[in-house]
Formats: sequence, structure tokens, C-alpha cells
Amino acid sequence: MIQFQLCNPTDIRFGQGQIASLADLVPADACVLLLYGGGSIKKNGVYDQVVAALGERRRVEFGGVEPNPVYETLQKASAFARENAVDFVLGVGGGSVIDAAKFLSAMIASDSDDPWDAFVQGYGQAPAVPNGAVLTLPATGSESNPVSVISNHGRELKIPFASQAVRPAFAIMDPATMLSLSRRQLENGVVDALTHVLEQYLTMPVNTPVQYGFSETLLEVLIEWGPVLVETRSMEACENVMWAANQALNGLVGAGVPQDWSTHMIGHAITALYGIDHARTLTMVMPSLLRHRLDAKQAMLARYGRRVWRIEGDDDRAVAEAAIAKTEAFMVRMGCPVRISEMIEDFNADGLVDHLVRAEQTALGEGQDIGAGEVREILALAA
Repeated sequence: MIQFQLCNPTDIRFGQGQIASLADLVPADACVLLLYGGGSIKKNGVYDQVVAALGERRRVEFGGVEPNPVYETLQKASAFARENAVDFVLGVGGGSVIDAAKFLSAMIASDSDDPWDAFVQGYGQAPAVPNGAVLTLPATGSESNPVSVISNHGRELKIPFASQAVRPAFAIMDPATMLSLSRRQLENGVVDALTHVLEQYLTMPVNTPVQYGFSETLLEVLIEWGPVLVETRSMEACENVMWAANQALNGLVGAGVPQDWSTHMIGHAITALYGIDHARTLTMVMPSLLRHRLDAKQAMLARYGRRVWRIEGDDDRAVAEAAIAKTEAFMVRMGCPVRISEMIEDFNADGLVDHLVRAEQTALGEGQDIGAGEVREILALAA
């Protein structure tokens, strides 16, 4: 087991009606910036619940955060927040809004209107004003982790940042907020959470039976309840998927284990260049990446096949290959593409590799042995 440090102080309030707990969680004297996306929260009742719970607290609002949050938008939000002496950021929405709220909390506390380069070098040491999250779309686990993924249009980059200073003080998770989501949003959320677990699980065997057991349970829940969620929107499915998506990326299943994240880095580049939903970039890449890395990942793929998919057989390679096929079929069942050509007609592999080079992401994977050449091979398989 690799040495690890695990501390997750985010106060989670889970269940229907929990938005009302904002009244207890946000400091009474705070000046709150209410951050949201396209405005769906004003149509589904979430906004009204949030405003009612905040009561008489001073509140300003900034909407329009993109599905893949854009740095230039957050520059505007940061200037607006400083003008209004904001000292608490409340992100209300899905993972993109919550990512934006966390990144913004550090921008507000910085001394620069353009701290990107400084954040690239030392985001983990940047101070931040407090932030909290009201989750409406489960997928990323952003509501209780320290990571933000931000797109910079000026630099044509989409890269992750991490700092414990921006971990949300609290996360409100009301499964009822999912009932108004589109089928595509629900599909995306399920496969995003699934790939988060797989990035931390399908690497190399180590002595972490507890983490592996947690991962296998999360995978089983997502595989069982994901289709139920998109077909029925039952409250049971909403609850199970929302909680599984949170647990997939709150630090627990990744503690002490090697982690991959190459699919995510390649997917981020595809989103930056082509504007495709983050989750769908992952399904376009992951099956082919797993096939390309079959030799290195065979032991864990075989375990995954037997324990999660209940594939029988003594031949580890055959079970591993079948597990990849089952995963790919599940992604298709969730309405997601598994080939680049399904979404992009004129794909430019060289442009994608260039993005990875500029983002300094040329030693990917748990062994840091996926370079530009290997990425091109993976992309060719995924074409």
C-alpha cells in the first residue's frame, strides 16, 4: 500500500430537503456570491430554496458558468466578487459550477486579475475564501474534493488544479434536484462517475483490499442503477447514483493505490479542442486505452471482470478482454459514444498531442509511460 494522507472535512448533508440547512451552514455575516450556470436552477425550484435558506444574508449573483468552466468568465466573476466584497462563494449546480466556485474562491483571494500562470505553478499554496456546494447533477464528486478543471480559451488549454484550501466547507446533496435533468445529463453523470472509479482501480495490484472492495461496490451500484436512473428517474436510483458519484472521487477509493487518469487528460484535451461533453470524451477513449494497456492492466482487469461483471474462466487475459467489452457495452447502453468518429468528423490527433505537450501532460498513466507516441496509438484504436 502506498503511503497516503486522507482528510476530508467537507460537511455533507444528504437527502431531500437538505437545502434548508444552508441557514445553519453559511455564516450569518457572510457576503455570499451565488454562482450558477445557465439558469436551470431558477426553473426547477432550487434557486427559490437556496434564497429562502440564505434569508437576510447579503447576496450577489453571477450566472452563466459554462458546462466546462472558462477562465475568462471566472475573471469577470472574480472582479465582480471583489467589487462587492464577497467573502463566501456558493456554487449551485453540477460539477462544472462547483469546480468554478472552488477555483473562483482562490481567484478572489489572489492579488491578481490574471493569476493563471501563478496558479499553474502553485495553486496548491494559494489562499482562498470559503466556498460551499449545492449539488444538482452528480458526476464529478467535486462537491467534496479539492480539484477544479478549468478551460483557458486564450491559452487553448483545459487542465486540472488541486488545492486543499478550496475544498468545499459543505456539500448539500438533495437527490430530488436530479428529477429535472435531461437524459443526456444523467447518462453523462453515470459514466463520468464510472470512469472516475476505473481510473483509480484499473492500474496495478497493490495491498489495498479495502479500497478495492469499495471500488467494486461503487462500480456495481453504478452499473445496476445507472440504467434505472435514466429510464425511470426513481428516487431510489437518484439517491444511489448521487451517493456513488460522490464516493467515487472524494479521495477514499484512491487512497494508497496507483492512479491512472490518462483517459481524463486525453478527454480534457478533446473537450478543449472540440467542445464535446466531458463524460463523452471519456467513453470515446477509455475502451481503446484499456485495450492498448491490456498487458500492464491485465491482473486488475481480470479481477474487475470476475468480481464486478461475474465473468467466469481461468484465463486472465480472456477475462480481461471480456471485461473491457462489457464496459464498452455499458457505455453504449448509457447512450454514449465509444469511438471518436461518432462525434468528430475531422479529428486531428496531432492537435490533441500538441495540447498535451503544452499542458505538460506527456508522461501519463500509473507508470507515467504513456507519451505522445502511445497517445497517437490509443487515438488510432479509438478512431
